[in-house]
Amino acid sequence: MNRAFFGSALATLLFAGQAPAQPYPSRPVTFIVPYGAGGPVDTLARILSEPMRTSLGQPVIVENVTGASGTIGVARAARAAPDGYTVSIGNWPSHVVNGAIYTLPYDIRTDFEPVARLPSNPYVVVARKDLPASDLKGLVAWLRANPDKATEGTAGPGSGQHVSGIYFQDVTKTRFQFVPYRAGSAEIMRDLVAGHIDLTFDQAITALPHVRNGGVKAYAVTSNKRLAAAPDIPTVDEAGAPGVYISTWYGLWVPKGTPPEAIRKLTVAAMDALADPTVRRRLTDLGQEIPPPEQQTAEALAAHQKAEIEKWWPLIKAANIKAE
Repeated sequence: MNRAFFGSALATLLFAGQAPAQPYPSRPVTFIVPYGAGGPVDTLARILSEPMRTSLGQPVIVENVTGASGTIGVARAARAAPDGYTVSIGNWPSHVVNGAIYTLPYDIRTDFEPVARLPSNPYVVVARKDLPASDLKGLVAWLRANPDKATEGTAGPGSGQHVSGIYFQDVTKTRFQFVPYRAGSAEIMRDLVAGHIDLTFDQAITALPHVRNGGVKAYAVTSNKRLAAAPDIPTVDEAGAPGVYISTWYGLWVPKGTPPEAIRKLTVAAMDALADPTVRRRLTDLGQEIPPPEQQTAEALAAHQKAEIEKWWPLIKAANIKAE
C-alpha cells in the first residue's frame, strides 16, 4: 500500500515538473512611472495602458514611484524580477541625464533591456500669466533687469527643466533661481498657475493644456519648428533665443535578463498602441511627435539611447550639474 502511494505521489510530482509554464502574460503588467501623477510620463503611460491591455490580454497597471529626479522609481524597476511583468517607462532625464549626475544603484546602460521607443516632445517656455513680459525678448530683458530674483520650477538637478534652464541662461546671459519639485511637472505647473514661481521649461504634453486655458503664458517652443498642436507659439529661433533646442523622448525598458519572448510581446503591444488612430490623435494634440514604426523598435531605442548618452553626458559633466 505504501509503495503504491509513494509511486503515485512521485508520478504526480514528475508530471507537475514537466507541465508547461504559463504563457506570457498570464497576469497584470505594471508600468513603473518614476514621476508624479499627472506629469508627462504618467500621462503617456495612462494613454498607452488601455490599448496595450487589449494587445496583451492583461491589465496594465500604472504605479507612480517618485523622488530624486526619477531615480527611485527606476531603481525599483531595476530590482524587479526579470519576468516581463515590471516595465520601466521613462524618458530622456530618467534614462540618460541621471546617469551623468547621480551615483546610481543601477546602470542605465547595462541593467535594462530596451523594449520600445515612444514619442518625443520639445519643451515650451512658459511663465505665470501676470509676468510683465509679453514675448521671449521681453522675458530675457526682464530677467536681465532682475538677476537671481526670478524662480524656475524644475523636477530636480539634471531634469529637463533644469538642463533647459541652464542652457537658456548660458545663451541669453540671464540668471535665475532653480526651485526643485519632488513630484515633477504636475506640481510645478500647479505652482506656476498659482503664481508661486515665475517660469519653467516644461514639456508640451503638460504645458499646452494650461496654455490653452489661460493659466500660464507661452513664449516659445524649444525646437526649430512650430508644434502642429500649437502653431501660434513661435520657435526659440523666431522668438529671440536661437539654437536653444531641447526635446524629451520616452521609452519602455525591462530588467536585464527578461525573456526575449516577453520583450517581443511588449514591443508589439507598444507599437500596436502607437498605430491606433485614437492614440495618435491624443498624442498629437498634446504636442507629441510619434516616430515612424522602424524607429519604435527595441533596437531603435537601444541605438537612440546610446547616441543620446554620448551627446549629453559630456555636456552635463562640463556644466558641473550635480545632485543636490
